[in-house]
Amino acid sequence: MGVDFGYRGERFGLPEHGPGSIASLGRRVAAICVDWALCALIAYGLLADGPSSLGNWTLLVFTVTGILTVGTLGSTPGKRLLGLRVVHLSGERLSFPRAAARTVLLALAIPALIWDRDSRGLHDRLTEAVQLRV
Repeated sequence: MGVDFGYRGERFGLPEHGPGSIASLGRRVAAICVDWALCALIAYGLLADGPSSLGNWTLLVFTVTGILTVGTLGSTPGKRLLGLRVVHLSGERLSFPRAAARTVLLALAIPALIWDRDSRGLHDRLTEAVQLRV
């Protein structure tokens, strides 16, 4: 017995299901796994000296890729593959500085693990962003 807050995204005027609704946790986790795997492959092939430095290079490639792709296209390769997009709460494209701040906070990991009732991580809340289904 608790307070009914409605569905995820209702307070932003977003639909409950379908295109334009808040992306599910499963899709977002799958997208970040695809992005991490691609970045690890790039880091392994181009930058890493061996397995000991692969994690650091992967994080660097992940951060740069996230800043560039979310800041310009609105989605990373993993998000695009799974039909997700990052936008501002107003529905507009996320500005480049906001996309950069969001990605840096995501790379720190802790802000992404703190969620609100709309399943938005702290990194999305601080940058006024939301991940939507396309």
